[in-house]
Amino acid sequence: MAEALAKKYGTDVIVASSAGLSPALQTHVMTRAVLKEKNVDLGDHLPRRLADLKPSNYDLIVNMSGSKLPDNLGVPVENWPVADPMGRSDDTFRKCRDEIEMLVMRLILRIRTGKFDKAIDSQAASSRQ
Repeated sequence: MAEALAKKYGTDVIVASSAGLSPALQTHVMTRAVLKEKNVDLGDHLPRRLADLKPSNYDLIVNMSGSKLPDNLGVPVENWPVADPMGRSDDTFRKCRDEIEMLVMRLILRIRTGKFDKAIDSQAASSRQ
């Protein structure tokens, strides 16, 4: 959801790419449905694994897994405490979408207003949220 919403609202300042620690084999039908309600089409998007990406290609990793990521990524990490909606109600998916949308919009605003510094540590980033 975060990648899709970042692409909808912030392509002028963000090149978004999503990956998970244990991604599903396909995008959940409800994820597609609640994004479609916001006029966001996932197209042929398939979940990817974080292990398949090169962290040094990114300025920031946003962690929504609820798990601690390895310390050796070499990239600032922001932790966004968003509950995983899998196996939950349609309303939970909508709540999750809305939460992620707000967090994505805040990140975009920070970047656009020059308040994003890729050298900051994750604790400082979390305290400004």
